[in-house]
Amino acid sequence: MDRTDNRERFAQAARDTHPDLALLCLLIGVEAAVSSAVPGEDAEDGTTAHQAPYESSLDRAQVELDRLAGMLPYEPGRTPAQWARALERLLGEGEGFHGTAADYRRLDSSLLQSVLRRRRGLPILLSVVWIEVARRAGAPVHGVALPGHFVVGFGDVHGDGVLVDPFGGGRLLTEADAELLVAGATGKREGIPEVLLEPAGPLEIVLRVLNNVQAWAAARPEQSAVRLWALELSLLLPHHPARLRYEHAQLLVERGAFREGAAEMEAYADVIAAMEPSSADAVRRAARAARARLN
Repeated sequence: MDRTDNRERFAQAARDTHPDLALLCLLIGVEAAVSSAVPGEDAEDGTTAHQAPYESSLDRAQVELDRLAGMLPYEPGRTPAQWARALERLLGEGEGFHGTAADYRRLDSSLLQSVLRRRRGLPILLSVVWIEVARRAGAPVHGVALPGHFVVGFGDVHGDGVLVDPFGGGRLLTEADAELLVAGATGKREGIPEVLLEPAGPLEIVLRVLNNVQAWAAARPEQSAVRLWALELSLLLPHHPARLRYEHAQLLVERGAFREGAAEMEAYADVIAAMEPSSADAVRRAARAARARLN
């Protein structure tokens, strides 16, 4: 599978009636591989180039998720809290899935194939593992996109539902625990708005994964190629922030693709002209400046 094939498959999967979260996350891993951007297994800062066999491991990763789900003992009528505890015993205690501060420095902490292999990753990727294993086992599970720290919910958020933190090995979160997580990201401790507890859909989760990849690369100017493919995958999602088009255009210009970047800036200016005329004018000036650099 080359980059074009992978992106076509990613775009098609994103437009499915019921997007497959695991598949989309695995295709992000394939994109990293074909872009030669996967960090080495022992790279603490995630900057060593390493072409891991992500494409060939896509099916194996799905099989691993199936295997883990099959290890959950059958127990009809589990409550949400019982499901949460069963997943903690299996994935956290038994299989060793968890996260540490060092995982934030690694690109492969955002790649599902690597997270399944290393048993380590960012909160959102560990949550994907919890969601996919629990879903296969029949649990009432969903992602919860708290600011700065993704977690997993079991059951009805407005009823007997519970929250768990896969980054912490799947520990059950009290209301106070969840408030602390939100306060750590926002600086405010005023309770958790109900909207933050609503289930996050697959495409919302995938966009957040790609935002994490972009953030990792933005802090490392030498990794602009990683930021570029993460932006380009984000733009393939059927719903994405319009600003990503401008960020993509800016990055093209930074990388020396002045003509392509200027054309994308102009297209973005046309989109926002009716609502933000002054911003559109500024974008057009930036496009003219980019074209001037061709001479």
